[in-house]
Amino acid sequence: MGAGCRASRAAAKGGVLLRLLVACASPAGAPEHAWLDERVVLLHGLGRSEHSMTPLAEYLAEQGYRVTNVGYASTRHSIRELVERLHEDLRGCCLDRDRELHFVTHSLGGILVRAYVARHPPQNLGRVVMLSPPNKGSELADAVRDSWLAELHAVPVVEELGTDPSSVPNRLGPASFELGIITGERSWHPLGALLIEGRNDGVVSVESARLEGARAFLVVPSDHTHIMRDPQVAV
Repeated sequence: MGAGCRASRAAAKGGVLLRLLVACASPAGAPEHAWLDERVVLLHGLGRSEHSMTPLAEYLAEQGYRVTNVGYASTRHSIRELVERLHEDLRGCCLDRDRELHFVTHSLGGILVRAYVARHPPQNLGRVVMLSPPNKGSELADAVRDSWLAELHAVPVVEELGTDPSSVPNRLGPASFELGIITGERSWHPLGALLIEGRNDGVVSVESARLEGARAFLVVPSDHTHIMRDPQVAV
């Protein structure tokens, strides 16, 4: 990613996530990692917590990035409410114009970044790497949003994540930023096998993960729940 740029030594040694995140090599003669005065914000998926992204946070910190691993109440608020809460979090740490801001997301976290950039575009936005994002909506959301499961858990975002044209993911449009997407094709989820056509990771189909404007799209043999811990993805 980034025309005319070569991958750094760190990226060459790392997994696909780091290769997508890094744009250019460090200046000649610069100490290793000295050029990485950049912030990476991690955003977990629906029903998870920041702890699910801890291995990636630790790994990226070891590569020299300043890492902010954001936790948010994914089951309690609408996407718009979550975006506003995210904006408040980022205002306190990450919107310095002199320090590039990147995102690494899992699942719902990718939709939050798309919605956030549409509503509060950061002037220091760098690159985004999404893991298993339901960019065209979730087939599972279609199946459960009117069921007793959705009512039991009262999850506002389930109503917003369907595959219909009016859903939030389908209203946000193509990527307007540098984006790489990594998604899985190994399904251990029984509902995924029944409800999702074609290749999928048990929660998101490969086709749903795609987004117009992405500069890279990679499919790995991983499932939705564990893709952020897959050695191919990070280390």
